[in-house]
Amino acid sequence: MGLSYKRIFGCVLHLDIIDGKIGIQHDGTDIGIADELVALGVPKQDIVLAFHAPSMRKHTEFAVD
Repeated sequence: MGLSYKRIFGCVLHLDIIDGKIGIQHDGTDIGIADELVALGVPKQDIVLAFHAPSMRKHTEFAVD
């Protein structure tokens, strides 16, 4: 029998924790995980928007690396 439909898999959120900082590789949420982490008390200097190129990160309020 089996399944009669095709499964689709996708990653909604990809986070890495490296050297005590949270690197957001992908954020497919509607809420914005970086803002949620800040609201939960995580300092902005501990959050890296890794989906941006390093040269662009310096223009954000968050950590560069």
